[in-house]
Amino acid sequence: MFDALTIATAVAALALAAWCGHAFAKDQSTKDWHFIGMAVVSLLALAQLVIGIVQLTRGENPDQGTVIFVAYLVGAALCVPLAGFMSLTERSKWGSMTVLAGGVVLAVLEVRLYDIWGG
Repeated sequence: MFDALTIATAVAALALAAWCGHAFAKDQSTKDWHFIGMAVVSLLALAQLVIGIVQLTRGENPDQGTVIFVAYLVGAALCVPLAGFMSLTERSKWGSMTVLAGGVVLAVLEVRLYDIWGG
């Protein structure tokens, strides 16, 4: 697995979570700039999905199984976009909390992906 991308995605997800946590603390909903941050984090996770699938097609195998690895890759790619969609339906400070939770979950998924690959 591409370790630098995994670390960058986890750090970006935690930064997004902190940013939305700040908005939550100020009783603000998610704003347009939060969605730009979500797009950046989502692009990193999508790039990781593509690279992971390319590595699998080249014959490299994760230590803990291909199926669980692909499931975590897909889950990581969908985590922040789904949280962003849910924050659109909740236009209060709790929408920011939803994105905060999505960012933390993505960071945890990144640690688990690293572990599944054999890091």
